[in-house]
Amino acid sequence: MTPTRLMVTFALAATPAFVTAQDFNRTPPNSPEQRPAFEAQTRAPIIDQGVELQQEIIADGLSSPWGMDQLPDGSWLVTERSGSLRQVSADGTVSAPIAGLPEVDARGQGGLLDVLVADDFTQNRRVWWSYAEPRGNNQNATAVATGVLSSDGTRMDDVQVIFQQQPAWASTAHYGSRLVFDKQGALYVTTGERSQREPRQLAQDLTTHLGKVLRIDPLGGAAPGNPSIAGAQPEIWSYGHRNIQSAALGPDDAVWTVEHGPRGGDELNRPEAGLNYGWPVVTYGEEYSGSPIGQGITAENEFEQPLYYWDPVIAPSGMAFYDGELFSDWQGSILIGGLASQALVRLELDGTRVTGEARYLQGQGRVRDVDVAQDGSVMILTDSRDGTLVRLRPES
Repeated sequence: MTPTRLMVTFALAATPAFVTAQDFNRTPPNSPEQRPAFEAQTRAPIIDQGVELQQEIIADGLSSPWGMDQLPDGSWLVTERSGSLRQVSADGTVSAPIAGLPEVDARGQGGLLDVLVADDFTQNRRVWWSYAEPRGNNQNATAVATGVLSSDGTRMDDVQVIFQQQPAWASTAHYGSRLVFDKQGALYVTTGERSQREPRQLAQDLTTHLGKVLRIDPLGGAAPGNPSIAGAQPEIWSYGHRNIQSAALGPDDAVWTVEHGPRGGDELNRPEAGLNYGWPVVTYGEEYSGSPIGQGITAENEFEQPLYYWDPVIAPSGMAFYDGELFSDWQGSILIGGLASQALVRLELDGTRVTGEARYLQGQGRVRDVDVAQDGSVMILTDSRDGTLVRLRPES
């Protein structure tokens, strides 16, 4: 990609944006012997059959983009896993890489990952980002840094690393890395358990940051109001997670997450303070070989059940609650990027119960991130070496 070239925006012909029941609700599960713990915990009714979306490519040629957030002027900050943070203007101009970011480990699933703009950016121009941090000896771990974007948008100043996951591991997978602010100004950071058989057990180990939802002060340290758990790292909010790549603040002011299961078992959760979500002791998934994980159980009293799960998986990445005027029927819905499912997934809710599921743009590419723009349009990042930033509107 030529860093400063102008990307001309254009509308694609509308394509059918729905998937019929046999395309996903009738696909056989990987673990047919498993049963949900309650009604509608999986395979909710199909909604929105026949809806079409207009797609507008704002920018293409992005190198494995991972995260995005909108600036007050309507432009977007977009991360590329190779380590570049770029600004994409409303007219599609893609900036040169913004200078001043720390080194990243871009092997495997690593690199520069999520990005988050301060609510009061116009006053302080502060930005946060997560990344795979090299630690030496072939090891790495999730880290979070913050900096001040220069007035000309070319560099980050006053860069500080405010969180470093412990322990580091010689792995190139399962970094988690979504960033979300709550209404109290605390910063939620999701992590993965590094995928391998040995570290996955540490999702249950409260002395580590692996497989956790963390809640930190935006300038470092544990946030006030975290649960008090004997012997635990003070940043821990919840634990027993596999690899959370989807997170968003809901209209109920709670953080919601979707985590990757293995072969089956992607989970929607609303993590609560100090609670254990079970991985790898209980799961609706199985090993990629088809063998059971642990004892092959899906429920125990000491562990929380997911609000919803998928088998087969959608492979979640990126998440937003819809709050806008363009899609009136979508108000309050959860929008989730699907990697393996190559879809934008929408869930309708009644409180914390999923009442319907739709999939849009099925088969048109891996959706790595989802956001809602200031004008109510839905923005997605497609994940490839030639990634795109796309605006979605209802077909008129």
